[in-house]
Amino acid sequence: MPASQRIKAPPLPVPETPRHVLVVDDSRAQRHMLSMQLRRWGYLVTESEDAAAALRVCAGADVDIIISDWMMPGMTGLEFCRKFRALGRERYGYFVLLTSKSEKTEVADGLEAGADDFLTKPVSSGELRARLRAGERMLSMQSELLSKNQVIARTLDELQALYDSLDRDLIEARKLQQTLIRDRNRDYGWARVALMLRNSGRVGGDLVGSFQVDANRAVAYSIDVSGHGVASAMMTARLAGFLTGSSPEQNLAFGKMADGSQALLPPDQVAERFNRLMLEEIQAEQYFTMAFASFDRVSGLLSLVQAGHPHPVLIRRNGDQINLGNGGLPIGLIAEATYECIGVKVEPGDRLVLVSDGLTECPMPDGSDFGNEGLFTSLARSSGLSGPEVLEALVWDLAQSSHLDSFPDDVSGVVVDLLGQEACQHAPVAGIAQQGKRLFDW
Repeated sequence: MPASQRIKAPPLPVPETPRHVLVVDDSRAQRHMLSMQLRRWGYLVTESEDAAAALRVCAGADVDIIISDWMMPGMTGLEFCRKFRALGRERYGYFVLLTSKSEKTEVADGLEAGADDFLTKPVSSGELRARLRAGERMLSMQSELLSKNQVIARTLDELQALYDSLDRDLIEARKLQQTLIRDRNRDYGWARVALMLRNSGRVGGDLVGSFQVDANRAVAYSIDVSGHGVASAMMTARLAGFLTGSSPEQNLAFGKMADGSQALLPPDQVAERFNRLMLEEIQAEQYFTMAFASFDRVSGLLSLVQAGHPHPVLIRRNGDQINLGNGGLPIGLIAEATYECIGVKVEPGDRLVLVSDGLTECPMPDGSDFGNEGLFTSLARSSGLSGPEVLEALVWDLAQSSHLDSFPDDVSGVVVDLLGQEACQHAPVAGIAQQGKRLFDW
């Protein structure tokens, strides 16, 4: 066959720096013969006359390829291979055993010890080059993989730094969000209000609150913004600004009268105002559910609106539990939505409980929800407790029933206790005399 038609072996890959090959053989002549060929092919070569010396070289220098005799005095090539693999180097080393052994069990022993390939003595130059090409390919792939892993590691470090920064910001945001309900227990003399907010994450979309209208009236509300995280938390902060009791002019629950004074609106009108605000001004992709209740000490009337929120629970002083409301539409979904105001006569000793769906819809191990049944059961067991203790007991019962340490959704609640005359004998009564009469003796 003419020389021009002969199939030539592909050239060995040429790395940016020469590969370092370590030749280990107790035969000086064999070492020199292999080293001469390797240097001719462009490799950096180091020789060792035994395995112990070779291990010292491997511990102090980056060796890419090792060609080691199997049978050597002292430590064999097989033992050397095991100890080389045990060095725990970051870079991979391609290990070739020189042997006259060809039995399958011995080859298996070599592979088990960590050898990558075998060369039979006497070593053929063509076969040696083929084995080196295989080693080069493996080392190139390993080098590329190591490079990509380093890029991934650097990226993960950057992401971790960003996460840590974001987490610190969220921790501060959580503190700020908690200040929205700084006073968890409020005493109006004739009524006491307990508030509870437990976020499922750093920040959440639940909001609870209460404010006093005047000496005889107070408001309590529970809000659950759709979604979780920062966007929902920002929305709760904005809504809290529209429900501040310290500034009726900015409070959406108040309307301006003909004489210029501010008056508390019925709960259904409050819901409608928030609905228009969400759709016409805020125009966010979010919506929220709400239970909004106002108490009038003089008339003994509880007025409330339920806008997609779990049913408020009225607990009579005799222990009877009543679900209030007919569901209603969430706020911020449908323009021109209307809401129903419910009026209920209440008496001293009655209790109103508002909770978010993070409690009623919390999953149980059997696939069901905590639901109204779980809520009613917990409230019945806690009938003799104060408002703050009732909320603590609710969270405890929810954790025990769900077998969860943290809940999948925000959990919040409000407990309003209407007090008898004995409990509020020093409560302010300004304005009552002008009413001419009281519906009952508060």
